[in-house]
Amino acid sequence: MASFASEKYASDLELIRRIGKAADAVSMARFLSLDLVIETKPDSTPVTDADKATEKCIREILETERPEDGILGEEFGADITGKKRYWVIDPIDGTKSFLRGLPVWSTLIALVEVDGDKHEVVVGLVSSPALARTWFATKGGGAYTTFDSDSNPHKGAPRKISVSKVSQIKDAHLGYSDFIGFGEHLAGFQSLFNEAWRTRAVGDFWSHMLVAEGVMDVAIEPSLALWDMAPLDVIVREAGGTYTDLAGVPGPFGKSGVTTNGLLKDEVIKRLNG
Repeated sequence: MASFASEKYASDLELIRRIGKAADAVSMARFLSLDLVIETKPDSTPVTDADKATEKCIREILETERPEDGILGEEFGADITGKKRYWVIDPIDGTKSFLRGLPVWSTLIALVEVDGDKHEVVVGLVSSPALARTWFATKGGGAYTTFDSDSNPHKGAPRKISVSKVSQIKDAHLGYSDFIGFGEHLAGFQSLFNEAWRTRAVGDFWSHMLVAEGVMDVAIEPSLALWDMAPLDVIVREAGGTYTDLAGVPGPFGKSGVTTNGLLKDEVIKRLNG
């Protein structure tokens, strides 16, 4: 395991991958269930019994194995005040896909270190069991993916990933979710959309992971929370790319996510704010 992580975070990576498998077992047991319980949260977004059960599973393991760390989760709130480290959880990123039976959803888990006013994601995992895919990274240890299909002769074997070398928007593959939420940035996004070589409305975690793999070159989402972004940040960075908000501020602590291969970052941010 240590060969896929920087030495400092090897045990945290082992833990986060183990938690991912436990979470997958919970979420997959409810995927495509006819008796799925669906509620509406105060922000008008849906939540299912699978979201809650998956987060509870993750929290139970973290509370046992990392009792000194804080936890911030989408469904059950935060206890991170005064903590030097805290875990960020989105039990099911893509709940709307999950409840409709679409396989594009994942569990997102990240470890954040705190140094004064600085918060930095240092370990991240994206686990998408319905796609048989995982992505993970540690600060200084590179980014990796696995493809767990039975038809894959290298099933479960981590493969190191890196971003593309595309340097012009006209040659770029652009991923996005939809046109909602861009506000003053909409015209800039439309200019990128119109000029890009190919566009795909993949949405949620997947477009950002495809940038990390070098399959896509840019991914943009205008309205996100920390739990939607935390592991994406470190995975993209360790693959050689950049993760910022729409204004170009690095990291997942804004309210939007812009992933690039690095070479396209300046032009993308300029267009979005032009």
